[in-house]
Amino acid sequence: MRSVWKWVGLAGVVGVAAGGVLVARDQRQRNAYSADDVREQLHRRYADAQARGTEGAGDRP
Repeated sequence: MRSVWKWVGLAGVVGVAAGGVLVARDQRQRNAYSADDVREQLHRRYADAQARGTEGAGDRP
């Protein structure tokens, strides 16, 4: 029975390590954008939202 718990613990450690790798990769991707890139993307999203108008405005509280 102890062997089962060892495997469960090992699987937990591997899962945490894999999660850390994913977080680090995501952070590197976010840091790859310059401030101008982020600003341009936000302005583009805002313009798209304005073009759609108030569609779906009642969906949020």
